[in-house]
Formats: sequence, C-alpha cells, structure tokens
Amino acid sequence: MAPSRDPRSLLPLTAVAFEILLTVSDGDCHGYQIMQAVDTRTDGAIVLHPGTLYRALARLLDESLIEELTSPRQRPAADDDDERRRYYRLTKFGREVLAAEAARLSRQVDEARARRLVKS
Repeated sequence: MAPSRDPRSLLPLTAVAFEILLTVSDGDCHGYQIMQAVDTRTDGAIVLHPGTLYRALARLLDESLIEELTSPRQRPAADDDDERRRYYRLTKFGREVLAAEAARLSRQVDEARARRLVKS
C-alpha cells in the first residue's frame, strides 16, 4: 500500500482549482454547472472558460482530487441526463486538500485582520 500524501503538499491551490473543488464539494456536477456556480459565487470575478475549466479538471483528475463518474448508476436518471456531459465528484483526498487550503486562506485573512487591513 502506497503511503498517503500530505494534503498540504499540493498547496497553495490556484483560485480556479479552489473554486472547482469548492463547487464539487456540494455534490456531483458537470462542467457547465461548475462554470455557472463559480461565476455566481464569485460574482463574476472568476469566469471559467471551457478551455480553462477542462485543463483544470484534467489536473485535478491527475492529482486524484476529483473523479469522473463513469458508471450509469452514478449518473443522474436518464430523463435528467445528457450522455455527452461528464460528471465529477470530490474524492476523500480532494476534500482533505480543500480543507487544508481553506485553513491556509483563513490564516492569511486572520493576519490581514490583525493588521487592520480587513474589517471583521
């Protein structure tokens, strides 16, 4: 059995990777859902164009932070699905990396608040 990786070894995440992981932490999503959720949550500050999104998804898949749902049983019911869509799910390791990054960012914000750069 391979030793488990330290989630902190992948930090810091890019803003795009963080937003994608944050989105799929809510549940299984396809690419267009991810694009919409990130745009809405960031109030348009981060816009994922298809090329950017799918390159980022490929990296997250390579790092085993997300997985693609390939089994028909994992996908939505046929009436609610489009077979051309690719659905993604956060892995256990992906959740650990996301939590580690959120904690890292929180410490940074705490430091900014301590210097009165950010209001509480």
